[in-house]
Amino acid sequence: MSAGYHESKMGYLIQDTTREEREKIVAESLGNISAACDGCSAGIVEMYQPYIDGLKELAEINREFRAGYVSGDK
Repeated sequence: MSAGYHESKMGYLIQDTTREEREKIVAESLGNISAACDGCSAGIVEMYQPYIDGLKELAEINREFRAGYVSGDK
């Protein structure tokens, strides 16, 4: 992992950001999702609320989301 990657990744941790910065990170990451589908944006934004509130890191939220799609069935 290069130093540049490590430094930029560190900038998203709760300890390295203010609430306002986390709100901006989520908003910029999601972009204009309201144009993508009707009624789905609220759920996606709510999913990241614990990060904005400083309760869970982005990686933890994303890992939990992906775990819901893992299945042993083929």
